[in-house]
Amino acid sequence: MASIQTFKATAQLQEGVKVLTKARQFELVIDEPKTLGGTDTGMNPVEALLASLGACQSIVARVYAPKFDVVLEDFRVDVEGEIDLDGFFNRSEVRPGYSDIRYTFYIKTNSPEEKVKEFVQFLESKCPVGDTLANPVNLKLDRIVIEE
Repeated sequence: MASIQTFKATAQLQEGVKVLTKARQFELVIDEPKTLGGTDTGMNPVEALLASLGACQSIVARVYAPKFDVVLEDFRVDVEGEIDLDGFFNRSEVRPGYSDIRYTFYIKTNSPEEKVKEFVQFLESKCPVGDTLANPVNLKLDRIVIEE
């Protein structure tokens, strides 16, 4: 398998602000709550981002726990963050994205605390979503295609 892999997703606007997203053979509906003009048929994009972070951390935990001799009986991540909606609604010059994101790991294990702490430190360094959020990424519009 190649070291560098390209992942792809498509987002197709539906009625209102509902969006049908697709990656490989999977679909996910993204929407906004009614308080933000949506129909509340799915997570909104910023909630999906938080869920992606927690899911990524969980997957890394599952993959690497055995290498640290940590037995995971259960693993859960709670993720939360703050967004100043004035940025999104263009009411002020604050950034439209998250200013802070926090997460809590709930780990059920009989493994020694030192091993768990070492494992968690490693886990945080290997999560691709966490790395993408914590470090600048080259984000650019590739092209605009006007269809008739």
